[in-house]
This record gives sequence, C-alpha cells and structure tokens, in this order.
Amino acid sequence: MGIFKKFGFGLKKTREGMTKNIEEILGAYEEITDDLYDDLEEALIMGDVGMQTATDIVDRLRERVNKGDVRNPKHAKMVIADIVAQMIDGGEDMGLVTIPSIIVVIGVNGAGKTTTIGKMAAMYKSQGKRVILGAADTFRAAAIEQLEVWAQRAGVEIVKHKEGADPAAVVFDTIDAGINRDCDIIICDTAGRLHNKKNLMEELAKIYRIVDKKLPYADREILLVLDATTGQNAVNQAREFMNVAELTGIVLTKLDGTARGGVVLTIKNELKLPVKFIGVGEKIDDLQPFKPDVFAKALFENTEVTHANEDENEE
Repeated sequence: MGIFKKFGFGLKKTREGMTKNIEEILGAYEEITDDLYDDLEEALIMGDVGMQTATDIVDRLRERVNKGDVRNPKHAKMVIADIVAQMIDGGEDMGLVTIPSIIVVIGVNGAGKTTTIGKMAAMYKSQGKRVILGAADTFRAAAIEQLEVWAQRAGVEIVKHKEGADPAAVVFDTIDAGINRDCDIIICDTAGRLHNKKNLMEELAKIYRIVDKKLPYADREILLVLDATTGQNAVNQAREFMNVAELTGIVLTKLDGTARGGVVLTIKNELKLPVKFIGVGEKIDDLQPFKPDVFAKALFENTEVTHANEDENEE
C-alpha cells in the first residue's frame, strides 16, 4: 500500500469525525462569518485538536480570509488543510547519519513501545541497515521476551540481561555490541515508570551518561511512544515525560483505531515536539515515517482503498 493510502486508512476515523464535521459546517454557510469561525473552532476541539491549537488554526484562517485568499466557505477546507500542513511541518526527519546512530525509546506500558521498536527495526533492516536492539526495559515482566520475539520477526540482533538487571548496563553492552558488529542503528528499549518520576529520571540520566561516553559524536534520538486513542491524555503524558526526559520526538501509535488524530496538531503546535512516526495498523510495515503534507492531505481527502482489501491483495 502506498504511503498516501496508508495515511488515509490510518486517519479514516478522524476524517469521518472531525473532518466531516468541518465539511458540514462549511457547507452550511453562504459566507464566512464570526459564527462560522466559532463553529469551526468547536469542531476542531471536539476532534481532540486542543483549545489553543484550534484557536491558532482559526486565527490563521481568519488572516487568510482577510488577505483575500478565500472568500467562499466551500473553498476554505483546503486552506485549512494547508494551515494544518504548515503547523505540523518541521523536525520530522530522523537524520541518523553516523555509524552507529542510537535511538532510545521510552513510553508507558500499553502505548505500543515494544511493537514500535520491532517495526522500526524491520523498517531500517529493509533499508539495508544492520540493526541491534537493547532490551533495557528490565523492570516490566515479559518485556524482554516480547522484544526478543520482535527481534526475531524483524531479523535483527538483540542484547539482553536478566529481568531486574540494571538498564544502563544493558545499554552499555548493546552499544559495545553495536560498535563491534558494525551496526548502523542501535535501538534501546527503556522502562516508562512515569508514576515514579524520580527513579525514571535517575535511570534515564544514567543511560544518557553512558551514551555520551560511549557514543559522544553519534546521532541520537530520544523518542516517546504515545497511544493516539487516549487523545488529549497523550498530550498530558508527553508534558509529564518532557519534565524527566530530553525528548527529540514522538511516535504516535494506534492512529487507525481512533477518531482523535487531531492530537498530532497539539503535540507539534503546543509542545513543539515533532512527530517522527505514526502507527497506522497491525502489520510490521504499518509504522510510517511522518510526512506532514501527506498527513494533512489524507486528513482532508477521502481514499477509496480499504485496509481489508489491501490485506487480501498482499496475502
């Protein structure tokens, strides 16, 4: 399935909710009025865009109307799509050039962290890169075994210790192995015990010190995995993690299972965190690098292809 169709499928529920409401509002007005702006803002907020971001979008639309870029409400949808694309643009490229480069992944249980790491590993492996995983979430029962299953599925190597081992020691050994085996990408899982911020902060700080010492000049990404189905709670979770971790970006999972895709706008506009990947399905290749222009287009345009049909074609 092409990237636009994958994004289109992933945003189907959001498009059927928020975008359909926007279309109905625009179709109900003969001219652009303050009432139209108010209705649009409400529709955006209901779509989990967030109050501040909804206001920003409407304010930008108002500026475009005042400039004469759009006069007919029926033409405003694509202007809104353009505003959204501009709002979420920037910082989405991973930019991993050094060999090795390292990705540290954090996130609470249930957000899809282990699955994300496995799919990310498979993506880089398919690009011809040598990938190694570090099972440094030693706190959660079965986390190591789950990551090992994903390593096998993706066809990549893994470094692991026993459950309860020092996560920083796992990262240390993974980096050593990655260097010695000429790996391109090192991906380290970590625990996401947000309810115990002090321990999490100390654990991450120790991991960062090891990365600084072992890979001082390597490109690195610190990615937070968030569950899109939790809507604005995902934004609040990101704020909490920003207090304890030096985040460089977000991975938004389970986008296909929710009408709350508007949360992407809030994360980028209000938290200034770029979205690096989005999860648009269960398949191993359904983790997609984030493309702002494709996201905006898929959010405001229908796609005819269903995921079920694509699955039939691929099997």
